[in-house]
Amino acid sequence: MTPAIDLLKKAKAPFQVHSYSHDPKTASYGLEAAEKLNLDPARVFKTLLAASEKGELIVAVVPVAGSLDLKALAAAAGVKKADMADPVAAQRSTGYLLGGISPLGQKKRLRTFIDTSAQQFPSIHVSAGRRGLEVELSGAVLAQHTNAQFAAIGRE
Repeated sequence: MTPAIDLLKKAKAPFQVHSYSHDPKTASYGLEAAEKLNLDPARVFKTLLAASEKGELIVAVVPVAGSLDLKALAAAAGVKKADMADPVAAQRSTGYLLGGISPLGQKKRLRTFIDTSAQQFPSIHVSAGRRGLEVELSGAVLAQHTNAQFAAIGRE
C-alpha cells in the first residue's frame, strides 16, 4: 500500500480506499478522480504545497473544483506571503510524486490547512499517495491524523 493508507490502518481510523485507472495524459488529477469515481468534485480534495516567504512548506487541502487562495492560506498560517512550492521540494518533503501527494503519511510533518468546505460533507476524498488511488474519510479524521486546522483557503 502507501504510507497514507498504512498510517490510517495503524491508527484504526475509519476510511475506504477507491482506485481507478489513471490516464497519464490527464490535465487535472483531481478532476480525473472525481470523474472516474463518479464523485461530486466538491467532495474531492487536492493536496497542494505552498512556501512561505521564509521557505516554510505548508500543506493546503482544497476542493478540486476550485483553487487555492494563497492570501487566505498565508493569513491562516500567520505568514506574510505564500507562493506555490517548488515541485521538487514538494516531492522531496512529502515522499510522494506530484499528482499523488497525500496529506497523510508524508515523510516530513508539515503544517496543514484544510478548506472549511470539507466540514459540510460526511466524507471527502483525498489522494491515498498514488495517482489512481483515493482515500475516503471524514474531514475530522483527516484533520486529526495531519494535525490540520480548518480555514477558508479555497475559492471557486
